[in-house]
Amino acid sequence: MPEPTAAAHNGQVTPIDKRNSPPEVVLGFDFGTKRIGVAVGNGLTGTAQALTTLHHENAPNWQTLAQLIKEWQPQALVVGMPVMQDGSDQKMTGLTRAFIQKLETQFSLPVYASDERFSSIEAEVRLRQQRASGARKRRVQASDTDAVAAQIILESWLAEQPL
Repeated sequence: MPEPTAAAHNGQVTPIDKRNSPPEVVLGFDFGTKRIGVAVGNGLTGTAQALTTLHHENAPNWQTLAQLIKEWQPQALVVGMPVMQDGSDQKMTGLTRAFIQKLETQFSLPVYASDERFSSIEAEVRLRQQRASGARKRRVQASDTDAVAAQIILESWLAEQPL
């Protein structure tokens, strides 16, 4: 697959070059200082599903991330970029940019930033609706929200990609 036309390390929301076909497998991340929500998506169908939430203390567990990448063999990675409602940077923006840069250097895959505004709120709503409908049996935990937020980030990014 040809390289994307723009690098994501600058933290900008960047679609794939329109001449490229979408990546078949994409991993999405909702990066946080204590947890990273992970989702997997299919660029051909535009669908995504929550996978897991990785817990960490001072730094992401790069070995666990490497295992996920080895298992799923993605052609691209998408990371939710936290910004304020007006689009300006917030406290987590710089930390997320550093995470994106490390993903790029560690795994030699294209990494794209995607606006994550309201993804956690939407994740909470989805999970509450599943619980209310009986589709979800156990109580919603913070780690559930992170994985579903990663799914929402990935779904949004996939919807923006040309077919």
